[in-house]
Amino acid sequence: MRRLVTVVVLCSLTVVLTIQAHGQDMKPMPCGPVPTENQLRWQDMEMYAFIHYSMNTYTDQEWGFGNEDLQLFNPSDLDCRQWARVCKQAGMRGIIFTAKHHCGFCMWPSKYTEYSVKNTPWKQGKGDVVRELADACREEGLEFAVYLSPWDRNHAEYGRPEYVTYFRNQLRELLTNYGGIFEVWFDGANGGDGWYGGANETRKIDRTTYYEWPETYRMIRELQPKCLIWNDGSDRGDLRWVGTEAGNVGETNWSLLNHDGEVTWPMLHYGLEDGDSWVPGETNTSIRPGWFYHETENEHVKSLSKLMDTYYKSVGRNSTLLLNFPIAPNGRIHPTDSLRGIAFNKMIHEVFKTDLAKKAKKKTNGNETIITFKNPTTFNRFVAEEDIRYGQRVKKFSLEAEVNGQWMPLKDELVENGDGLTTIGHRRIICFPTVSATRLRFTILDAKCEPIIKRTSVYLAPELTADIPDSGEKRSSNLHYFFSSPKQMLIDWDSEQTITAFRYLPPQTTREGTVTHYSLWASTDWSNWTKLASGEFSNIINNPIWQTIKFAPTKAKMLRLDADRLAEGERMAFGDIEVIH
Repeated sequence: MRRLVTVVVLCSLTVVLTIQAHGQDMKPMPCGPVPTENQLRWQDMEMYAFIHYSMNTYTDQEWGFGNEDLQLFNPSDLDCRQWARVCKQAGMRGIIFTAKHHCGFCMWPSKYTEYSVKNTPWKQGKGDVVRELADACREEGLEFAVYLSPWDRNHAEYGRPEYVTYFRNQLRELLTNYGGIFEVWFDGANGGDGWYGGANETRKIDRTTYYEWPETYRMIRELQPKCLIWNDGSDRGDLRWVGTEAGNVGETNWSLLNHDGEVTWPMLHYGLEDGDSWVPGETNTSIRPGWFYHETENEHVKSLSKLMDTYYKSVGRNSTLLLNFPIAPNGRIHPTDSLRGIAFNKMIHEVFKTDLAKKAKKKTNGNETIITFKNPTTFNRFVAEEDIRYGQRVKKFSLEAEVNGQWMPLKDELVENGDGLTTIGHRRIICFPTVSATRLRFTILDAKCEPIIKRTSVYLAPELTADIPDSGEKRSSNLHYFFSSPKQMLIDWDSEQTITAFRYLPPQTTREGTVTHYSLWASTDWSNWTKLASGEFSNIINNPIWQTIKFAPTKAKMLRLDADRLAEGERMAFGDIEVIH
């Protein structure tokens, strides 16, 4: 009989390295909820792409109303293989495609609606974007997934039981006709104003009961056993939203939630330490300010430094990164986006190509692991990983560098308050100012169960500076503004000028006062007002970025912004405003 047990005792904690009995591995006991094989496979993907493409691309909107003209969809050079190649070169392991956004337009020839590609000029109605992208992904070795909006502003029966049947029929088409699907993504925007077959009204639904999610989930698991479900509602899917579209999850990030009950923003952003279900966070953000392509954002593609910051605050915080690449009207990813994405992937490889700890001496003694370098070594990144097959265990740790014989504490410089050295999970990357040291000490201070650490690595990342390009637009400065009522802002300047756009930045730390629906007026004399535009700032609550209202060149000396609807509160608020000439 042969029995080999190798453990390292850390005071009251035990780091398990290897356990064998009778020639076979003895697995450690799970600690709380653990991931499924599907969730483990998904976590190892680390980065994958969103592709947003729909009627919005041709109407310059983020959310379509549902009555957009089908003749608008006729891209001149649609190339799904270009999308797949760009995403692969950008380091993405798969693509999630917006098969249907809120406007209800279907990017495949669904037999259940006329509002689809089959009735557009593109390829004389014989095209299928979902098919072309699914095939392109498999040619490039990428996984494929679909986004299907539960909200449909086009369908006449939305809000009634008949629509749920329609929705499931569409989902069945996507899950049975396009091969393996690694994830299905259900947006949390549900109900509101829409075309609804010509009714042009507002419809409200109870998102907790209307869609009858349990039955839909059963269908998904039957048709696609390896598929994960993303849903930010009260019906728990396999993955969770992290509470923001800014590209970051909490520095403390537990892959746990409770199976039942409502979820608050802190639970989404930080997870729940004592949750009863494994529901890891997926960090979604776009390479541009918006999700769909807008020509005005060509100079606002995220910089390389911002993308790296996003990587550290997503993949480096026990999450995955879902990075959006919008498709331009010609049917291709814009060159600026593709080049920035490829540079992003190259920088990740540059940062993590040389593990300085590999040639160093590692020793674990008690609750400490000390990495001793042969010579003073310069570094600024530390990576730790738990073996999450047996649960997420580490609650807090410390990191210190020995400089000139003195131990110096290191903190995560991407965290504003505290040292940020809390949870680890699948992967934790700690960024700190560059230091030259002879030793590095990693200490587990608190854990739910015996920690199982499978990786500790050290790197030197090159310095990056913010490289935000100048848009080149001429903007007015020193605007004079005042509120004539709680929901009306008046803006004037010294002399009459020709203006072409107005920009509104919502408050950045609260939803209070955020304008969601607006009317914009111009005047030259304070008496006669011309309406320039009205509409909604789509998705402004979840993605509080600059909103641009464009209009024909107009002579004006003053503007009036009416808040037709606010997200919360009774008084309009803003972070900044601009007038573009």
